[in-house]
Amino acid sequence: MEKSYQKLIAGNAKFSQQKKLSDPEYFKKLSLGQKPDYLWIGCSDSRVPANEVTNTESGEIFVHRNIANVVVHTDLNLLSVLEYAVTILEVKHVIVCGHYGCGGIRASLDNKMYGYVDNWLRNIKDVYYKYSQELEQINDFDKKADRLTELNVIEQVRNLAKTTIVQKAWKLRPLHLHGWVYGINSGLITELKVIRNETEDLEKIYRFNI
Repeated sequence: MEKSYQKLIAGNAKFSQQKKLSDPEYFKKLSLGQKPDYLWIGCSDSRVPANEVTNTESGEIFVHRNIANVVVHTDLNLLSVLEYAVTILEVKHVIVCGHYGCGGIRASLDNKMYGYVDNWLRNIKDVYYKYSQELEQINDFDKKADRLTELNVIEQVRNLAKTTIVQKAWKLRPLHLHGWVYGINSGLITELKVIRNETEDLEKIYRFNI
């Protein structure tokens, strides 16, 4: 256990040394602040690090992660990140990125009790229920999970558009919402065609008079 822990400290030293060798001013420039163009809302899964899968550097992507990349209107953590990213950092793009093989998605497809996380997975079960007519036509479990992964991303992008934070921003400037799914088996991102740029994309009941 101690050896695996020390591996992280040694890795950090190597990281710092390599960055300084390639650019002696690297950390000095980072310390001056951040101005990313992107907010990434992704899954907590350790196999989907935002910077690595997009080949970007530190400071380029502002990141929020939770189990199965869910956007919940009562999640103060996510809403705080979203507000800071949109109003203070003035990001240009908000990306919801799910991934095939997601444990949260797969767990939501059965009726087992896993613990406290079951309350969180209820949000995904709601997505399943909304699209149950389509999903119940898919007999292969893996294919059903993959399709639910895509539908979940689509619904979370819609949930973003329903927030006052995004709708206020739309009144002031362009802000683009995107839905992506990352393939762990391929390393490639699939862009779902669900970009939302205006409140007109939403049903009237969700539009605020701002």
